[in-house]
Amino acid sequence: MTDDRPTTPQEIKKDLERRGIEHVKVGGFDVDGVLRGKYVSLSKFLGVLEGGFGFCDVIFGWDVEDLLYIDAHDKKAVTGWHSGYPDAHAAIDISTYRILPWEPKTAAFLVDFFHADGTEHAACPRSLLKSVIKRLADRGMNAKVATEFEFWLFKEDAHSIREKGFRNLQPISPGMFGYSWLRTGQHNELVHAVLSECRAFDLEIEAFHTETGPGVYEVALKYDDALRAADKAALFKTVLKQICTRFGVIPTFMAKWNADLPGSSGHLHQSIWNAKGQNVLFDEAGEAKLSRVARQYIAGLCALAPDLTAVYAPTVNAYKRYVPGVWAPLTASWGVENRTTAVRVIPGSASSTRIEYRQTAADINPYTAIASCLASGLYGIDKSLTPPPVASGDASGSKELRALPRSLAEATAMLDGSVAAREVLGDRFVDHYVRTRRHEVARFERAVTTWELERYFEII
Repeated sequence: MTDDRPTTPQEIKKDLERRGIEHVKVGGFDVDGVLRGKYVSLSKFLGVLEGGFGFCDVIFGWDVEDLLYIDAHDKKAVTGWHSGYPDAHAAIDISTYRILPWEPKTAAFLVDFFHADGTEHAACPRSLLKSVIKRLADRGMNAKVATEFEFWLFKEDAHSIREKGFRNLQPISPGMFGYSWLRTGQHNELVHAVLSECRAFDLEIEAFHTETGPGVYEVALKYDDALRAADKAALFKTVLKQICTRFGVIPTFMAKWNADLPGSSGHLHQSIWNAKGQNVLFDEAGEAKLSRVARQYIAGLCALAPDLTAVYAPTVNAYKRYVPGVWAPLTASWGVENRTTAVRVIPGSASSTRIEYRQTAADINPYTAIASCLASGLYGIDKSLTPPPVASGDASGSKELRALPRSLAEATAMLDGSVAAREVLGDRFVDHYVRTRRHEVARFERAVTTWELERYFEII
């Protein structure tokens, strides 16, 4: 969509009719960042465009495998057997209007979820981010965010990966070959399909290249206002999977799919702007061209990083990245152009100075991760915090800096008990999120892994 996109329900109705749209895909993201939605007819869509519609709230009561949470009978949960899994109210956000390039007679819209009493749904990640953005706006500020994802591409499909037990998968290219013109050229049809179709779907890609590893790529999505940046990041995962299917390829955004190969990062670049259009992180006279506000923002990120690790690293697998000797940070640290820290400062001009949050991996839910970053930075500003000493060299082994949690169980317990996390994200969201992560840990603890079979089956 272009900048002259329709902005009112009436304009959208006219545009849909002009384009000959026959169906509309509507959907919203759950707490794991999975897009849940459905097709509706054009007439149905037009009937609910302004008033919204009901959407079964079980999407906030089950996990990524559609298994109900282990506490489904807990009356304190946002939904469950006690509530009968009723409909949540889904309100269509008309600013998310897109046309599906691969389905030219189909439009797409994202929704926000609300409780029956009209309040924002406690489990809706998009609503969480919008609430943080509003707190910034109340202080005369707005955030711009850019996301980067690393992901792996395999010559497999949804059936073959299961038939192979997710082992011995064939990457689309062999060897360690970062920033390769050759590999992108050899797969140029897929690469150009991703570039052109993402652009047509309003997901502008600034850079796309191979990373170090067989079949691994990195994408940098163009910066935008925080909510649109999160929409684009979350949509990109689904869009890439859909495009790749046509080429007999399946991607993974797992943080660490193979113990012997690098993990997949998901970094978040962010800057804060005032009502005059000035980057408040920049100060020409400041050390590393950072303003006092920038240092407070960094301090907030570092102060809350351990408490919010369960949000930044939402899966059991994410913690496989947190080992010495790799690029993932192990401490609540910051540095100037230092890629071993959780917070990397990228100094530049008044327009380019920004902060990169590096703790996150490609498995993040962009809404909750970005919300946590912005809320942490705002926490630092509001409380005039001072950042820890700037790290030079490898920050991962520092004894002077707070260590980040090294398991989802540890991180979830820390989040549950954090007064600061509850202050910045709210009790309702934290309580729900803690339940979902405890469920995730419980599912893992019951699993018998291949490692256990290979190690103990015969010899014990």
